[in-house]
Amino acid sequence: QTLPSNDIEHHFIIVSDIVYPEMSSKIRKASGEPDEFELSVAQELLNLEITSTDLKPSLHDLYITAAKECGNAIVIYVPYKLNRSFRKIQTKLTRELEKKFSGRNVLFIAQRSILGKSYARDQKTKGLRPRSRTLTAVQDAILEDIVYPTEIVGKRTRCKVDGKRIMMVYLDSKDQANVEARTATYVDVYSKLTNKNISFKFA
Repeated sequence: QTLPSNDIEHHFIIVSDIVYPEMSSKIRKASGEPDEFELSVAQELLNLEITSTDLKPSLHDLYITAAKECGNAIVIYVPYKLNRSFRKIQTKLTRELEKKFSGRNVLFIAQRSILGKSYARDQKTKGLRPRSRTLTAVQDAILEDIVYPTEIVGKRTRCKVDGKRIMMVYLDSKDQANVEARTATYVDVYSKLTNKNISFKFA
């Protein structure tokens, strides 16, 4: 039986009202509206929540704060408070998203804020700035996020003849077979986010 035209229109309005809020709930920006690319990432997260029996329970309460393209990689920012929850499913979630985005490397980074050296003087709160919010600590945490779940087993800073510094990062050799092809992406993303030179080896 063919529905009257006004009933058809009403049906699609209801569907739209249900679907769009669900998609937008997967991304919550601190300010501004998500762009087209961020909405596409949010949509894929929603699709996985609906279709993946393994990921559905975990993804239900998770959302991202931003997403951007960085060379051949897709960097997805998640709330710091949800980082641990994302890490529990990150290996499988990364694999599924990389299928959706034509094999591009997907990296998850927790959203963190850096407090300047003047924090204690400018703020009314008591005590010194938390060590975890210093520039160095945040950059170290970004590095750990980029290579996760591979463990960093050592670091060394080398000075080149021209005076430039490069940080040598040693990753756990047990993951070399799975990770070595991704290290070029790690270098590119970390350098763009921190403006620091970096190189990876396995130990």
